[in-house]
Amino acid sequence: MKRLAKHFIISMASLALFSAASCGKSDEKSEGPAERAGARMGRAIDQAVEKARPAVERAGKTLKETGERVKEEVSETVDRIKESAKSAAEKIPDDKK
Repeated sequence: MKRLAKHFIISMASLALFSAASCGKSDEKSEGPAERAGARMGRAIDQAVEKARPAVERAGKTLKETGERVKEEVSETVDRIKESAKSAAEKIPDDKK
C-alpha cells in the first residue's frame, strides 16, 4: 500500500510540474494560473496523503496480523490432518497395508 501511495504522489506531482512547465509566463516574477493550480493541487495531494497515512498503516498492520493467524490456522489444520491419517493408518490391519 505504501508503494501505491508513493506512486500516486509521484504521478500527481509529475502532472503538476508538467502542467506548470508548459504554461508560458508573461512576467517572470508572477505566477501563472497553471502554477497556482499546480501548487493548490500539490497541497491538496499532500493533505490527502497525510490523512490517508494512518488508515493505510492500520490496514497494513491488520493484513500482517491476519496473515499470521491464517498461517497458524493452516499449520494446525495440516497437523490435524496428519494425525488423522496416522490414526487411520494404525487402524488398518497389517495384511491389508
